[in-house]
Parts: sequence; C-alpha cells; structure tokens
Amino acid sequence: MSVAQAMDVGAASLDPEQFPSCSVCGDLAWIPVYEGPVRDGAFGNIRADAVVAECVGCGVQRLDESSCHDDAVYTDAAYRELLGESVDTNGFHAEHDPLQLERLNVVNPMTLRGKVIADIGCAAGSFLDFVSGLARSVIAVEPGKPYQGSLRQRGYHTYDFTSGALDDCQGSVEHAFSFQVIEHVAEPGAFLSQISDLLAPGGRLTISTPNRSDILMSLLPEDYPPFFYRSVHRWYFCADSLSRCGRAAGLIPVETRFVHRFGVANTLRWLRERRPGGRDPLPGLDDPALDSVWRDTLAREGTADTIYMTFEKPAN
Repeated sequence: MSVAQAMDVGAASLDPEQFPSCSVCGDLAWIPVYEGPVRDGAFGNIRADAVVAECVGCGVQRLDESSCHDDAVYTDAAYRELLGESVDTNGFHAEHDPLQLERLNVVNPMTLRGKVIADIGCAAGSFLDFVSGLARSVIAVEPGKPYQGSLRQRGYHTYDFTSGALDDCQGSVEHAFSFQVIEHVAEPGAFLSQISDLLAPGGRLTISTPNRSDILMSLLPEDYPPFFYRSVHRWYFCADSLSRCGRAAGLIPVETRFVHRFGVANTLRWLRERRPGGRDPLPGLDDPALDSVWRDTLAREGTADTIYMTFEKPAN
C-alpha cells in the first residue's frame, strides 16, 4: 500500500468527533500512528483502547478525544492528585523548586531585568519566584484554584486564563513563558494566538513540551509509547510541528533547544526492565560526567525528552 493510500484509509477510518479538524492547521485528515493503552496519571494507571493520530497537514499528533480528560480537571485538586503530586503550594514548591535550574539555563543568556513577564500555566509559581526579583511586573496565569490565593499574596497579577489577562495586559508582555502546558490544552493554535495578543511587539514567548522524538520512542517502539502517550496530553509535538503551530499564531521561531532531564541510567533501566527508573543511579554508572555527555548528545541530536522553543512576535 502506498503512503497516499495509507493516508486515505487512515483518515477514512477515524471518527471526526474523536479527531476534528486540526487546531494547528485546520486539516481534516488524520493518520493513526498508535492504538493501545496510554498512561492515566501516575505510572501504572492506564486507559485502554486509546488512539493517537497524526495530522496530514502539519504533522502534530493528538489523542482521541474520548481518552482525554476534560479541561475542568485543571481547575481544582484533581490533576495533581491524578499525578500523585502535592496539591498545596508548599508541597508543590518542595517538589518543583529543584527542577527550575533547567528552565533558568534555557532562559540564559536572555535577560528579564526590568521587563513585564508572564508565566502561562504557572501552577504554584516556582519559576516566577526565581525570576520575579528581576522583573518590573509579573503576570501569573493559572486555572488551578488551590494556587491562586498564594500567587496573589506574593504580588503576582493573577488570572485564571490568558483571555482574562488580555483585558488588562494586552500588548504589554515582553517575555512570556509556558512550560509543559501546550500539550494539555484543547486548542493549541488558539492558545498561542492568545499569548501572542498578550505580547508587546518584539516580545518573546518561550515554551516547553515533551518531545515525541524522544530517543526511547525509537529504541522501544512497543514498550515506551504506552508510557509516553497519556490521558492528560491531547497533543504531541516534534520540533517541526511546534514551529508550525507558532507560525500559524503569527509568531516567529527564533531558537530551539532540546533538554534531556535524565541520566543514562534511566535509559538503561528502560532497556532492561521496560519501566521508568527516574533519576535513580545504577551501580557503577553513577557518574555526572557520563550523564553530561549522554544529555548533551541527545540534545545535539534532537532526541532529548523535552523541546524548548522561543518565538518572537513581529515588531510591525
């Protein structure tokens, strides 16, 4: 069967209610790329019989709608509970503060001094706490009710959604951030368009999302996808499809970085045990120099687990 025939068969077999027109490019044609269980929150919990398909027009992948959680899960404690994470602000900070060095390294050498900044989907605001002292003004966009009171107490201009922030701050943000959020939203094209409206001319947006070109997707094509694909992520990007999404929202990609968050032991555990090993070392391989070479290699090859992409809003 030719590629064109496969596209026709795949597109014809998918329910348009589960795979409506693409939010990124508007195309109606989807090709199934995975069918089976997907992770439902913490490791070990699954949703069976899910389908992931790829848009013919722009290459973004999405999960069938019936396997996705409703957006309401992000407005209360349900999402963090699903992941087995702390719901309260102090607990979130304890878990997530150590992870911010990765994001600060990506921001470097860009300066935030004296700028109006925004974090879209900031949760309890760990990243903002690290950079707010440099900024002139800080906007926190977070739908989760458990975190909003604390964000306001810390002096952040706090909104449930970007649409609310636009009423007060349209065209004023000089650098926006959105870490590990775009994969969750119902409409990533509209999501980026609203952030674009929030930006000042020449303003920048830095986002991150899981990289579907993660090396484990090719090393373990049978065992890793049921872990990588998950019920809380509708969308799955490679660098090209993420760039296309930004361009469709009127943003220009100016920098792409790949970051691998785990050492070589995690990959070896996957190969040996077919399960995640987190950051636990293996005997004889607990070597920061080895891990550094491993991470740098995957970043250079574009097969690290996370994509960071910075966009710029045209100045005119």
